[in-house]
Amino acid sequence: MADGWAIRDSAGRTKDPESHPDSPLALRAHRTNLVNIPAATLCSEAYNDEPRRLRIGATRSEHAALFEALDECRDALTASDIFQRHMAAVFGVNPDFSGADGPDGRRRFRASYLRLLKGWMFDSNRAEGAVLKGWVESRFGLLPTFHGEPIRRFASDAWAAYGEQKQSTRFHNNNIHLQLDLLYEFCQWTIRRGWPDAPMPNWASHIRLYRGVNDFAEHPVVARPDKRTAVLRLNNLCSFSIDRDIAGQFGDHILDAWVPLPKVVFFRDILPRYPFQGEGEYLVIGGDYRVGVSLL
Repeated sequence: MADGWAIRDSAGRTKDPESHPDSPLALRAHRTNLVNIPAATLCSEAYNDEPRRLRIGATRSEHAALFEALDECRDALTASDIFQRHMAAVFGVNPDFSGADGPDGRRRFRASYLRLLKGWMFDSNRAEGAVLKGWVESRFGLLPTFHGEPIRRFASDAWAAYGEQKQSTRFHNNNIHLQLDLLYEFCQWTIRRGWPDAPMPNWASHIRLYRGVNDFAEHPVVARPDKRTAVLRLNNLCSFSIDRDIAGQFGDHILDAWVPLPKVVFFRDILPRYPFQGEGEYLVIGGDYRVGVSLL
Protein backbone atom coordinates (compact mmCIF):
# COMPACT_ATOMS: atom_id res chain seq x y z
CA MET A 1 0.00 0.00 0.00
CA ALA A 2 1.58 3.25 -1.11
CA ASP A 3 0.36 5.44 1.74
CA GLY A 4 0.65 3.03 4.63
CA TRP A 5 1.50 -0.42 5.90
CA ALA A 6 -0.46 -3.44 4.73
CA ILE A 7 0.14 -7.01 3.62
CA ARG A 8 -1.31 -8.43 0.41
CA ASP A 9 -1.18 -11.90 -1.08
CA SER A 10 -0.21 -12.77 -4.66
CA ALA A 11 -3.76 -12.01 -5.85
CA GLY A 12 -3.67 -8.54 -4.31
CA ARG A 13 -6.02 -9.40 -1.46
CA THR A 14 -5.26 -8.01 1.99
CA LYS A 15 -4.05 -10.67 4.40
CA ASP A 16 -4.98 -10.79 8.04
CA PRO A 17 -2.22 -8.67 9.64
CA GLU A 18 -2.61 -10.35 13.02
CA SER A 19 -1.46 -13.69 11.60
CA HIS A 20 1.52 -12.43 9.64
CA PRO A 21 4.92 -12.77 11.37
CA ASP A 22 6.15 -9.47 9.94
CA SER A 23 3.17 -7.45 11.12
CA PRO A 24 3.84 -4.86 13.84
CA LEU A 25 4.01 -6.22 17.37
CA ALA A 26 0.97 -4.24 18.50
CA LEU A 27 -1.16 -6.02 15.87
CA ARG A 28 -0.22 -9.43 17.24
CA ALA A 29 -0.13 -9.13 21.02
CA HIS A 30 -1.78 -7.53 24.04
CA ARG A 31 -1.00 -7.36 27.73
CA THR A 32 -3.28 -8.16 30.61
CA ASN A 33 -4.68 -4.93 32.03
CA LEU A 34 -6.15 -3.28 35.11
CA VAL A 35 -9.40 -2.00 33.63
CA ASN A 36 -12.82 -3.58 33.29
CA ILE A 37 -12.53 -4.25 29.53
CA PRO A 38 -10.16 -6.86 28.00
CA ALA A 39 -7.32 -5.34 25.98
CA ALA A 40 -8.38 -7.04 22.73
CA THR A 41 -11.87 -5.55 23.06
CA LEU A 42 -10.58 -2.13 24.08
CA CYS A 43 -8.34 -2.12 21.02
CA SER A 44 -11.18 -2.81 18.58
CA GLU A 45 -13.35 -0.65 16.35
CA ALA A 46 -16.36 -2.22 18.05
CA TYR A 47 -15.41 -0.66 21.38
CA ASN A 48 -14.95 2.73 19.75
CA ASP A 49 -18.42 2.45 18.22
CA GLU A 50 -20.04 1.57 21.54
CA PRO A 51 -17.68 2.61 24.35
CA ARG A 52 -18.12 1.68 27.98
CA ARG A 53 -16.68 3.61 30.90
CA LEU A 54 -13.29 2.46 32.12
CA ARG A 55 -12.07 2.24 35.70
CA ILE A 56 -8.46 1.63 36.71
CA GLY A 57 -8.57 -0.86 39.56
CA ALA A 58 -9.60 0.71 42.86
CA THR A 59 -8.16 4.16 42.15
CA ARG A 60 -11.36 6.06 42.88
CA SER A 61 -12.18 4.17 46.07
CA GLU A 62 -8.62 4.53 47.37
CA HIS A 63 -8.88 8.30 46.88
CA ALA A 64 -12.53 8.65 47.81
CA ALA A 65 -11.92 11.82 49.85
CA LEU A 66 -10.52 13.56 46.76
CA PHE A 67 -13.54 12.76 44.61
CA GLU A 68 -15.94 13.69 47.40
CA ALA A 69 -14.23 17.09 47.58
CA LEU A 70 -14.32 17.43 43.79
CA ASP A 71 -18.06 16.71 43.75
CA GLU A 72 -18.56 19.85 45.85
CA CYS A 73 -16.73 22.11 43.35
CA ARG A 74 -18.64 24.72 41.41
CA ASP A 75 -16.06 25.48 38.71
CA ALA A 76 -13.20 23.81 36.87
CA LEU A 77 -10.48 26.05 38.32
CA THR A 78 -11.40 25.14 41.90
CA ALA A 79 -11.52 21.45 40.97
CA SER A 80 -8.06 21.70 39.39
CA ASP A 81 -6.64 23.36 42.52
CA ILE A 82 -8.09 20.64 44.77
CA PHE A 83 -6.60 17.96 42.53
CA GLN A 84 -3.20 19.70 42.58
CA ARG A 85 -3.21 19.98 46.38
CA HIS A 86 -4.08 16.31 46.70
CA MET A 87 -1.22 15.31 44.40
CA ALA A 88 1.16 17.51 46.40
CA ALA A 89 0.04 15.94 49.68
CA VAL A 90 0.14 12.31 48.52
CA PHE A 91 3.11 12.33 46.13
CA GLY A 92 5.06 15.46 47.06
CA VAL A 93 4.44 16.84 43.58
CA ASN A 94 4.66 20.61 43.63
CA PRO A 95 2.65 22.53 41.02
CA ASP A 96 5.72 24.66 40.16
CA PHE A 97 7.61 21.53 38.94
CA SER A 98 10.13 21.89 41.79
CA GLY A 99 11.19 19.00 43.97
CA ALA A 100 10.15 18.27 47.52
CA ASP A 101 12.03 18.93 50.75
CA GLY A 102 13.77 15.87 52.18
CA PRO A 103 14.47 15.08 55.86
CA ASP A 104 17.69 17.11 55.68
CA GLY A 105 15.86 20.16 54.32
CA ARG A 106 17.37 19.86 50.84
CA ARG A 107 15.03 19.91 47.87
CA ARG A 108 15.08 16.74 45.79
CA PHE A 109 13.69 15.87 42.39
CA ARG A 110 10.63 13.65 42.34
CA ALA A 111 9.06 12.12 39.25
CA SER A 112 5.89 14.00 38.41
CA TYR A 113 2.98 13.59 36.03
CA LEU A 114 3.42 17.30 35.23
CA ARG A 115 6.98 16.73 34.02
CA LEU A 116 5.81 13.82 31.89
CA LEU A 117 3.10 15.94 30.26
CA LYS A 118 5.58 18.75 29.63
CA GLY A 119 8.10 16.32 28.11
CA TRP A 120 5.45 14.61 25.96
CA MET A 121 4.36 17.90 24.45
CA PHE A 122 7.96 18.75 23.60
CA ASP A 123 8.73 15.33 22.06
CA SER A 124 6.65 12.20 22.60
CA ASN A 125 9.55 9.97 21.53
CA ARG A 126 11.77 10.83 24.49
CA ALA A 127 11.92 9.08 27.88
CA GLU A 128 8.86 10.94 29.20
CA GLY A 129 6.84 9.60 26.28
CA ALA A 130 8.12 6.07 26.88
CA VAL A 131 7.00 6.22 30.54
CA LEU A 132 3.54 7.37 29.46
CA LYS A 133 3.29 4.66 26.80
CA GLY A 134 4.50 2.13 29.38
CA TRP A 135 1.71 3.23 31.73
CA VAL A 136 -0.87 2.65 28.97
CA GLU A 137 0.70 -0.75 28.32
CA SER A 138 0.41 -1.61 32.03
CA ARG A 139 -3.07 -0.25 32.72
CA PHE A 140 -4.89 -0.78 29.40
CA GLY A 141 -2.91 -3.65 27.90
CA LEU A 142 -2.11 -2.00 24.55
CA LEU A 143 1.42 -2.21 23.15
CA PRO A 144 3.03 0.74 21.36
CA THR A 145 3.42 0.71 17.59
CA PHE A 146 6.09 3.41 17.51
CA HIS A 147 8.69 5.06 19.72
CA GLY A 148 11.25 6.92 17.66
CA GLU A 149 10.85 4.18 15.04
CA PRO A 150 8.31 1.43 14.28
CA ILE A 151 8.21 -1.38 16.86
CA ARG A 152 7.66 -4.71 15.07
CA ARG A 153 9.10 -7.35 17.41
CA PHE A 154 10.01 -7.90 21.03
CA ALA A 155 13.48 -9.01 19.92
CA SER A 156 14.37 -5.74 18.21
CA ASP A 157 16.49 -2.69 18.88
CA ALA A 158 13.35 -0.53 18.78
CA TRP A 159 11.68 -2.55 21.56
CA ALA A 160 14.87 -2.58 23.64
CA ALA A 161 15.28 1.19 23.35
CA TYR A 162 11.65 1.75 24.30
CA GLY A 163 11.93 -0.64 27.25
CA GLU A 164 15.06 1.06 28.55
CA GLN A 165 13.46 4.49 28.40
CA LYS A 166 10.14 3.48 29.94
CA GLN A 167 12.03 2.19 33.02
CA SER A 168 14.17 5.34 33.29
CA THR A 169 14.85 5.91 36.99
CA ARG A 170 14.72 9.64 36.42
CA PHE A 171 11.00 9.50 35.63
CA HIS A 172 9.96 6.03 36.78
CA ASN A 173 9.84 6.58 40.54
CA ASN A 174 7.61 8.25 43.14
CA ASN A 175 4.73 5.90 42.23
CA ILE A 176 4.50 7.54 38.81
CA HIS A 177 1.95 5.00 37.54
CA LEU A 178 -0.32 5.75 40.50
CA GLN A 179 -0.01 9.46 39.71
CA LEU A 180 -1.08 8.78 36.13
CA ASP A 181 -3.97 6.60 37.35
CA LEU A 182 -5.29 9.56 39.31
CA LEU A 183 -4.74 11.95 36.41
CA TYR A 184 -6.82 9.67 34.17
CA GLU A 185 -9.62 9.34 36.72
CA PHE A 186 -9.62 13.10 37.31
CA CYS A 187 -9.82 13.65 33.54
CA GLN A 188 -12.80 11.29 33.31
CA TRP A 189 -14.46 12.93 36.32
CA THR A 190 -14.07 16.33 34.62
CA ILE A 191 -15.58 15.03 31.38
CA ARG A 192 -18.67 13.74 33.21
CA ARG A 193 -19.00 16.89 35.34
CA GLY A 194 -20.34 18.94 32.43
CA TRP A 195 -18.95 22.41 33.12
CA PRO A 196 -20.69 25.14 31.03
CA ASP A 197 -17.51 25.90 29.04
CA ALA A 198 -16.42 22.26 28.60
CA PRO A 199 -15.60 21.09 25.05
CA MET A 200 -18.18 18.32 25.34
CA PRO A 201 -21.54 17.93 27.16
CA ASN A 202 -21.62 15.44 30.02
CA TRP A 203 -23.96 13.14 28.07
CA ALA A 204 -21.63 12.85 25.05
CA SER A 205 -19.96 9.54 24.19
CA HIS A 206 -17.40 10.84 21.65
CA ILE A 207 -15.50 13.96 20.69
CA ARG A 208 -14.28 14.88 17.21
CA LEU A 209 -10.51 15.34 17.12
CA TYR A 210 -7.84 15.82 14.45
CA ARG A 211 -4.27 14.67 13.94
CA GLY A 212 -1.79 15.82 11.32
CA VAL A 213 0.63 13.24 9.83
CA ASN A 214 3.08 13.22 6.94
CA ASP A 215 3.01 9.44 6.51
CA PHE A 216 1.65 6.32 8.18
CA ALA A 217 4.91 4.99 9.62
CA GLU A 218 3.66 5.45 13.19
CA HIS A 219 0.17 4.06 12.58
CA PRO A 220 -0.10 0.79 10.61
CA VAL A 221 -2.98 0.67 8.13
CA VAL A 222 -5.33 -2.18 9.02
CA ALA A 223 -7.83 -1.49 6.20
CA ARG A 224 -8.47 1.13 3.54
CA PRO A 225 -12.18 1.03 2.53
CA ASP A 226 -11.74 4.02 0.22
CA LYS A 227 -9.42 6.97 -0.44
CA ARG A 228 -11.04 9.10 2.23
CA THR A 229 -11.30 6.47 4.95
CA ALA A 230 -8.79 4.26 6.73
CA VAL A 231 -8.72 1.94 9.71
CA LEU A 232 -5.45 2.61 11.52
CA ARG A 233 -3.85 0.95 14.52
CA LEU A 234 -3.02 4.12 16.44
CA ASN A 235 -0.08 4.12 18.82
CA ASN A 236 -1.11 3.03 22.30
CA LEU A 237 -0.96 6.69 23.32
CA CYS A 238 -1.11 9.49 20.77
CA SER A 239 -1.91 13.19 20.49
CA PHE A 240 -4.83 14.82 18.76
CA SER A 241 -6.00 18.41 18.53
CA ILE A 242 -9.50 19.77 18.85
CA ASP A 243 -8.59 22.34 16.17
CA ARG A 244 -8.20 21.09 12.58
CA ASP A 245 -6.07 24.08 11.56
CA ILE A 246 -3.62 23.39 14.37
CA ALA A 247 -3.46 19.70 13.44
CA GLY A 248 -2.55 20.80 9.91
CA GLN A 249 0.68 22.29 11.25
CA PHE A 250 1.98 18.78 11.97
CA GLY A 251 1.43 17.06 8.64
CA ASP A 252 -0.06 17.20 5.15
CA HIS A 253 -2.64 14.50 5.88
CA ILE A 254 -5.37 15.23 8.42
CA LEU A 255 -6.84 12.31 10.35
CA ASP A 256 -10.37 13.04 11.52
CA ALA A 257 -11.58 10.73 14.30
CA TRP A 258 -14.55 10.42 16.62
CA VAL A 259 -12.71 9.51 19.81
CA PRO A 260 -14.64 7.72 22.58
CA LEU A 261 -14.43 9.82 25.73
CA PRO A 262 -13.28 6.93 27.98
CA LYS A 263 -10.10 6.86 25.87
CA VAL A 264 -9.19 10.48 26.68
CA VAL A 265 -6.32 10.49 29.19
CA PHE A 266 -5.68 14.23 29.34
CA PHE A 267 -6.88 17.43 27.68
CA ARG A 268 -6.11 21.08 28.04
CA ASP A 269 -9.05 22.16 30.21
CA ILE A 270 -8.44 19.97 33.25
CA LEU A 271 -5.34 21.92 34.35
CA PRO A 272 -6.18 25.50 33.33
CA ARG A 273 -3.28 27.09 35.22
CA TYR A 274 -0.67 25.29 33.11
CA PRO A 275 0.72 26.16 29.66
CA PHE A 276 -0.72 23.05 28.01
CA GLN A 277 -3.25 25.09 26.06
CA GLY A 278 -1.51 26.19 22.86
CA GLU A 279 -2.21 23.26 20.54
CA GLY A 280 -5.55 22.21 22.01
CA GLU A 281 -3.88 18.86 22.66
CA TYR A 282 -5.67 15.71 23.73
CA LEU A 283 -3.83 12.55 24.83
CA VAL A 284 -5.79 9.55 23.58
CA ILE A 285 -5.50 5.79 24.13
CA GLY A 286 -4.94 4.07 20.81
CA GLY A 287 -6.12 0.91 19.10
CA ASP A 288 -8.01 0.48 15.83
CA TYR A 289 -9.69 3.69 14.72
CA ARG A 290 -11.73 4.37 11.62
CA VAL A 291 -10.58 7.81 10.53
CA GLY A 292 -11.29 10.22 7.74
CA VAL A 293 -8.18 11.08 5.72
CA SER A 294 -7.91 14.39 3.90
CA LEU A 295 -5.22 16.67 2.52
CA LEU A 296 -4.64 20.23 3.58
